[in-house]
Amino acid sequence: MIRLGVEAMEEKKNKHILIKIIIITITILTGLMLYSRFISTKGLKVKEYKITNSIITDNFHGFKVVHISDIHYGRTVKLKELENLTNEINLLKPDIVILTGDLIDKETKLSSEIIEEIQNTLKKINVTVGKYAISGEDDIAFNEWESIITNSGFKNINDKYEFIYNDGYTPILIAGIQSNSNTPETLIERYQPIEEYLNSDEYLNNIYKILIMHEPDFIDNINHSYFNLILAGHSHNGQINIPLFGAITTPDHAKKYYDNYYRINNSDFYISSGLGTSDYNFRFANKPSINFYRLSNK
Repeated sequence: MIRLGVEAMEEKKNKHILIKIIIITITILTGLMLYSRFISTKGLKVKEYKITNSIITDNFHGFKVVHISDIHYGRTVKLKELENLTNEINLLKPDIVILTGDLIDKETKLSSEIIEEIQNTLKKINVTVGKYAISGEDDIAFNEWESIITNSGFKNINDKYEFIYNDGYTPILIAGIQSNSNTPETLIERYQPIEEYLNSDEYLNNIYKILIMHEPDFIDNINHSYFNLILAGHSHNGQINIPLFGAITTPDHAKKYYDNYYRINNSDFYISSGLGTSDYNFRFANKPSINFYRLSNK
C-alpha cells in the first residue's frame, strides 16, 4: 500500500511537471508569435554597403544609391510605415532610389484612397538624380501600378535601360527586368533588346552598369556578365530566420539566391530583405530594411 501511494505521488508529480512544461512551451511560442507579428514587422534597418570598382568614374565616386523592395503595401506596411520609410530615405540624401518590385500586395483592395496614400507619400522622396522602379509579381495584378509609379516620381524601367548622368559626360547605365511570373513573353524575349544594345557599342564596355530585377534566381537564365551591380528583391532574405540556421523558407524563384549578397563571376549581387510581408504577416530575426550603397572607385 505504501509503495502504491509513493508511485501515485510520483505519477502526480510527473503530471505536474508535464503540465508546467506544456504551459511554458505554449507561453514561449505565443510570445514568439506575438513578437514576430507585432514587433519584428515594425521599425526600419538601414544596411549600408560600400561598392568599389575601378570602372566607376570620378563623377560617380561617392554616389549614393538607396534600394527598396517588397513593400507589399496593405499588409504590415500601411501609411505610417510608408511615411517613416520616406523620412528615413530623405535623411540619407540619396542620389537615386531604386524599387525592385512588389510595391502593392496582391491581396490589397486598391481603392482611390490607398492610391493617393502611396503616391503622395512616395512623391516626397527627395533625390538629386532620379527614382527608378520595376514591377514584382504582385504588382502585375494591378493595372494602376504604372500610373502610381509615375505619379510618385519614379521612372518605370520594366525591360528597358536608361543612362544616369551626374556632373559629367560619362554616365552609368541602369537596366530593369520586370517580374518573370505571369507575363506573356519569356524572360529571354524581354531581355533580348537590352542585350542587343549592350553588344552594339564597345563604348558601353567602359561604363558602370546596374541591373535591377525582382526574382533573383532568374539571374542564371540570362547573360548577366555585362553588369557590375545587380539588385533584386522577392526573397525577403527569408521572412522567418532561425539564428545559426538561417531562412526556414523562401518563395519560388528565390531558392538558390536569397541571402543579402553574392559574388557571381565579376558582378556584385545584392538582394533586399524588403519592408513588408507576403503570404503570412510575420518576420523573425529579419527586420524590415533598406539597402544603402555608396559607389567608390578606390
